[in-house]
Amino acid sequence: MLIFLVGALLGLAGGFFFARYLRREIAADIEPRLRRIERQLDNLETAINLALMTQYAEMSGRPAPLPRGTTVAPRPRPQDTLQ
Repeated sequence: MLIFLVGALLGLAGGFFFARYLRREIAADIEPRLRRIERQLDNLETAINLALMTQYAEMSGRPAPLPRGTTVAPRPRPQDTLQ
């Protein structure tokens, strides 16, 4: 009976260490992929920020749009003023 008890304890201890090793190996396998995905997300975030900043810069360089219903008289062309 003692032999079976010692065998069961060794089996449980072996299972515990195997589960711990297996969990560590699975985590090690996932980690490089997670790093690569994180780099891709960082690159995507940088590209979006650059696009937004470029658009904001272009918008700030243009004159503000006129309110609705406002008309602007056409400017005379240079050739019209010479006659």
